[in-house]
Amino acid sequence: MQIKSYLTLFFITAAFSLFGQAYPDSLYNDDPEQKLPLGLVEPEYHFIEANGGEVKEERVEPPFWWIGMKDPIVQVLIHDTNISNAKVSIDYPGVQLKDIHRVENPNYLFIDLEIQSYAKAGTFEITLQKDGESKAYDYELRNRRENSADRQGVDASDFIYLIMPDRFANGDPSNDSFDDMHQWGVNRGKTFFRHGGDLIGVMENLDYLQNLGVTALWLNPVLENDEPYESYHGYAVTDHYEIDKRLGTNDQYKTLVSLCHERGIKVIKDVIYNHVGDKHWFIEDLPATDWIHQFDEFTKTTYRAPTIMDPYVAEGDREVFADGWFDRHMPDLDQTHPLLATYLIQNSIWWIEFADLDGFRIDTYAYSDQAFMADLGKRLQEEYPDFSFFGETWVHGSPIQAQFTQNNDLREGYNSYLPGVTDFQMYYAMLDALGKEQGWTDGAAKIYFTLAKDFLYEDPYQNVLFLDNHDLPRFYSVVNGNMDKFKSGLSMLLTMRGVPMIYYGTEILLSGVGGAFGEAGRKDFPGGWKEDPVYKFNPSFHEAEEQKAFEHIKKLALYRKNTPALQHGHLRQYIPENGVYVYFRYDDEKKIMVINNTHANATTLDMKRFKKDLEDYSKAKNVVTDETLSSLTSLEVNGFTTLVLELGR
Repeated sequence: MQIKSYLTLFFITAAFSLFGQAYPDSLYNDDPEQKLPLGLVEPEYHFIEANGGEVKEERVEPPFWWIGMKDPIVQVLIHDTNISNAKVSIDYPGVQLKDIHRVENPNYLFIDLEIQSYAKAGTFEITLQKDGESKAYDYELRNRRENSADRQGVDASDFIYLIMPDRFANGDPSNDSFDDMHQWGVNRGKTFFRHGGDLIGVMENLDYLQNLGVTALWLNPVLENDEPYESYHGYAVTDHYEIDKRLGTNDQYKTLVSLCHERGIKVIKDVIYNHVGDKHWFIEDLPATDWIHQFDEFTKTTYRAPTIMDPYVAEGDREVFADGWFDRHMPDLDQTHPLLATYLIQNSIWWIEFADLDGFRIDTYAYSDQAFMADLGKRLQEEYPDFSFFGETWVHGSPIQAQFTQNNDLREGYNSYLPGVTDFQMYYAMLDALGKEQGWTDGAAKIYFTLAKDFLYEDPYQNVLFLDNHDLPRFYSVVNGNMDKFKSGLSMLLTMRGVPMIYYGTEILLSGVGGAFGEAGRKDFPGGWKEDPVYKFNPSFHEAEEQKAFEHIKKLALYRKNTPALQHGHLRQYIPENGVYVYFRYDDEKKIMVINNTHANATTLDMKRFKKDLEDYSKAKNVVTDETLSSLTSLEVNGFTTLVLELGR
């Protein structure tokens, strides 16, 4: 009997308890959108004290550090029973005890160590003495890999593939469930329950991604999410230094990065600074009452990012937006606490060094304390000048989005040190062009007006472009299964300025609409489980329309990969007319003309308007079909079509 089947049978037939609550014989009802296991209720909100108590598992974090960092100070957190009044001593050449920080919870000490340049790799003891007794904690210093500060980074030359690991492929069924975790079992028939995908499943299919033309891999969060429900998506972290063991191990994550690098694929880690899960170990033993934002009663964020820059904002509105919780099981962190701020920044650096990462995607960027986010960005750029990171800015309006990026004048006296964002404004614009008739500002005109505001950014080419993601309806569903619109949208995505990204399964037409955060689109990749009847990682299993989609994306992705003009080249756009939008991408070596007909009907495009851009060219090659166009006088463009033409002499 397979492990997954055994676990399902166990949960159906056995009665058990969880957190002291007795559960019925089954976890599940008949609703595929069931969120909570039967018998479980959402946690009641209450003010959390920082009183301490017995610590069952001592912790030292970061678990180790490196010699030769630009900032020589590492702040070591020790969590153990009643240690705050202990005397601290260290005796190791090149390591100096600089400061000790205490908080209201007696179970914590924060120790600043200065690592001198002459320190050697090795292990030493941090000794605590109290009431005539002493206890030693081993701490290790490691050598950095050669040129570790030099990162390749992710930029406009890349093509990002986003994966929700639990839904991609189950390479190791033995890690599907663990008895010592709060949520047990897998149920692939339930949207909000775990399905069993893991890191090994991703590793096993890297050749598929490479064949598609992917050059960067972004995984939704992989850190431990030991929560009683909805633990699959990864956004309620319960341990900042451990990969969720249902996905794999720290070493497996490191191996995944190495295997990606062997294939020329960069790796982006999804990081969250705004909140954690309520079962996080430091929430269950809170260091200080101001470690998180707390209220007299449960207060949810308003999701209104304009309050940050609104000159007329009611102060209470700004506070609720920034400090309110996302959910009852996601406490909102207060990054103005200096010890927490250091903890989060060091954790980010630790993962870059440990796993050899290339970039970060920063979740819920707007909701975190903005001064903290600036400090984080500055520190990352100081330690890793070429490391890439971009913030999720799910907002409306180009100025509101752009004000989160670095080196602009939109917020007086403030620099975010954030190179790029998830470009929701271009997402809205591209969908508008595909779904609406052209008006003064609607339809194709929305792309034009959105790009015309690129002066708001220091470098709009750092922004990440997308047509869907884990929080949104699937693109194929948004265009109602219209293959022409689907291909047209992907053609724009892969020829536009910025860093293009697709969501796993887009290339085989995965669909899904529904849920507050696009949960209906978080489907399993067909073939990622041994019991699946089809194996979509092999094109021979693709249906005809799926293969058309796959080949279309692959052709454009590989062309972009080998065409610098589509990466860092210039962009020139023309005002849309009669639903037809035209832009050029070019550098000194090559010029590409992109024509987007947003009407259902074919149109004949008179090319005289583009004379200046075409004057040195007499022909063109259709990049997708390889057809040669021998005349550039006029051009027939089918309905709902985006032509990508490489101009030739």
